[in-house]
Amino acid sequence: MSEDLNPFRFGSLALDEAFTDREAEIAELVADVRNGQDVVVLAPRRFGKTSLVWRASQELMSAKVLVAQVNLMTTPTPAKLADKLARAIHDDVASAVVRAKDRLKIFQGLRVRPTVTIDPDDGTPSFSFELGGAAAQDVSDTLERLLELPARLAAERGRRVALVFDEFQEIVDIDPGLPRLMRSVFQEQPDVSHVYLGSRRHMMRRLFSDEQEPFWRSAKQIDLGVIPPELFAPFLVERFAGTERELPGVVADALLGVTHGHPYATQELAYFLWQEVPHDGTATPERLDTALEKVLRSEHAHFSLLWERAPRAQRQVLQALAAEPGRVTADAYRSRHRLPAASSVQRATETLERDEVVLRDEHGVHICEPFLAQWLRAAR
Repeated sequence: MSEDLNPFRFGSLALDEAFTDREAEIAELVADVRNGQDVVVLAPRRFGKTSLVWRASQELMSAKVLVAQVNLMTTPTPAKLADKLARAIHDDVASAVVRAKDRLKIFQGLRVRPTVTIDPDDGTPSFSFELGGAAAQDVSDTLERLLELPARLAAERGRRVALVFDEFQEIVDIDPGLPRLMRSVFQEQPDVSHVYLGSRRHMMRRLFSDEQEPFWRSAKQIDLGVIPPELFAPFLVERFAGTERELPGVVADALLGVTHGHPYATQELAYFLWQEVPHDGTATPERLDTALEKVLRSEHAHFSLLWERAPRAQRQVLQALAAEPGRVTADAYRSRHRLPAASSVQRATETLERDEVVLRDEHGVHICEPFLAQWLRAAR
């Protein structure tokens, strides 16, 4: 690693050396997929779900498992979903088990055939389905056939396939009938493991925990939490040392005292702190304070927009939680923080929870993003 390149990453996937810990979760996910188990990975945004699955995918592909991934956040219509499915199946499944000249033939049995465009520069195909004028049954049949393809290809070649859906909660908005269609197909695919990622946990829990939903109890759930400080601190110290800089344990502990092991926030603050430390220099509490100030300035536009959109009751709850996480509807808590009636606080908190701004656990409610709490305290 170059001593002049910042070893921390935030805002994009944390890959290779930038990815820390999660060894237990990776091993668990890899074993589940190889065993044919369907899995739901739950976590708020910025907790590293996609990075975790990417890392597990590298191990699975090394074990000859075929991994295809579709991000449903970028598939707002059934036609776009069909486009993405076809591309993932072609590139990540068929390319490994079907001869190049025969790959496009796998789509011949579809009720609605895709338009295939070949990139003149690299020869890669792209797929476009015109489903707008198709009959509802033709659309459903086309998606069903696409969803069946990975299992058919896997069975013909004796390979296992992992089909990964990122932001799976979006499936209901694409088409309310899709969950039932997908479940009917997937339950007959023993050679395909289905991995579902979602950041809106209340929606994901409803999809997989409500007995009225097609996916009820259909997959094992893995809920990602923060990374414990005793595991995160050595990673931070080693990354500084690997670039000829020193991060004393007391400063690493102070940094984690701010971020509480939140993966994205820790990488972000560590990035800004590293920038403050010269080559052969040492991170100090003063440099950590400067780094935190720069983080808050960097996040100011994001937090300001969230604040401007929040109704008064939500703002009051956020200010109270920034000062003291806890049981927001309790009489003593509301009295200390001059909050409105319990019913108003409950409604505001539920909305903030649905938007993944706050989280609820056995200790009460707290703000999800550590820097939002810091920003609110600084603004008082």
